[in-house]
Amino acid sequence: MIDLRSDTVTKPIEAMRKAMYEAEVGDDVYKEDSTVNKLEELAADILGKEKALFVTSGTQGNQIAVLTHCVRGNEVLLEENSHIFYYEGGAISAFAGVQTRTLPSRDGAMDSNGRVRYTWK
Repeated sequence: MIDLRSDTVTKPIEAMRKAMYEAEVGDDVYKEDSTVNKLEELAADILGKEKALFVTSGTQGNQIAVLTHCVRGNEVLLEENSHIFYYEGGAISAFAGVQTRTLPSRDGAMDSNGRVRYTWK
């Protein structure tokens, strides 16, 4: 079993370590990392979108999304059991200067026609 809860608990098997050792590397900032380039192209093809920014973790991606869509003082609406609320709320407040508000959900989905509409500031 592969434990994907966090990159700090993942233990690669020998084949994974060998693949990492043998991987072509380069600086992705200068488009010199062929692995990153291939990953971006594959993701773009699968999603039918143009290539985009590659981030190294979900937390980093979440922070970038909040910083892109919010300004200091905004409020972010989150599902009451969301990972972001439980594990990243402090970072959102510290880095983006926004606050979080949780809303109940059914099976992880907030009711966009109900409470979300009337909660939005």
